[in-house]
Amino acid sequence: MKFTAFEIYKYSIPTEPFTIATGTMHFAQNLFVRAQTDTGLTGVGECSAFPMIVGETQATCYEMAKDFAAIWKGKDPLQITERLAELQLYTAGNYTAKSAFDMLLYDLAAKAAGLPLYKYLGGEKRLIETDLTIGIGTPENMAAAAVKIIANGFTILKIKLGKTPTEDIARIKAIREAASPEIEIRIDANQGWSFEDAIYTLTELAPYNISFCEQPMRTYNDELLPELCRLSPIPVMADESVYTHRDAERIIRNKATDYINIKFAKSGGIHEAALISRVAEQNNIPCMLGGMLESRLAVTANVHFAMAHPHISIFDLDTALLAHLADPVTNGARYNGMKLEITDLPGIGADVDQAYLDELEHISI
Repeated sequence: MKFTAFEIYKYSIPTEPFTIATGTMHFAQNLFVRAQTDTGLTGVGECSAFPMIVGETQATCYEMAKDFAAIWKGKDPLQITERLAELQLYTAGNYTAKSAFDMLLYDLAAKAAGLPLYKYLGGEKRLIETDLTIGIGTPENMAAAAVKIIANGFTILKIKLGKTPTEDIARIKAIREAASPEIEIRIDANQGWSFEDAIYTLTELAPYNISFCEQPMRTYNDELLPELCRLSPIPVMADESVYTHRDAERIIRNKATDYINIKFAKSGGIHEAALISRVAEQNNIPCMLGGMLESRLAVTANVHFAMAHPHISIFDLDTALLAHLADPVTNGARYNGMKLEITDLPGIGADVDQAYLDELEHISI
């Protein structure tokens, strides 16, 4: 099998404004890639750029994708390790752009084998339940959002924090007062606190029964994470502090986390995500599978991956529900309340409506 052509799209999806500690996103800055082969099989991949987290934008991913497509054209997509190594040699980082190309390799490999991706990866269907995220707002608005989410059947809330301790404590107090005790609350500071503020805020939030806190501090404070883990009454989850499996090894070796959050757009895709999961499992560190602002196409790939990696037990796969104002994906995973369900179509089992794509900026390589 050989690649014959690539179609690359600036896969913008309109959203309601979504605010975290480091900024506000006004649309999903996604990229969609469709690859043609000489066998007639087509592979698809998607990435979601979140510039305030990974330092990549839709525009940078689009430009890198042109180069990646040129590197791979005429080569065998079934040689997954070799193809990914070529991208690593070509450019450091750029994990978000790489993740879309990683995804299409696995989509093609599973299709060539006549298997849904989860079976190609050696998995079997299991229950996947996601939380639902509430972006930063006033305590009153966030509590009202929590009430609405719970009324729709969700029992796990992920709350974005990372502002001043006083504001963040007020947010959680209002949400916990609005939510019954059995509702699980997870918090994510997105690097928003200093070490001192993290210690104070997490200590003050302990009475509100918080499951864990994602990424309390900037990654340049990673050397302080062991002390934070020791002092915090709430378990700490490393997100931006773990891009690759080598980051995972370092963080775990330093006793600097209780959990790890794995994201394709942060690590470069399925191949590297599997390595991170393996390192975590070997060290008995629980993992969550999360995302940026992906559409249901990449969410579907995440569900397949989760079914093949039973060590991953926590799921933050609500990205297609986070105020997306359009859903151009055909087939793929479906939300049944908190549950994510997939079919047994070959590969990822999802695509994007061509009429939607035709309205977007794109290029053929």
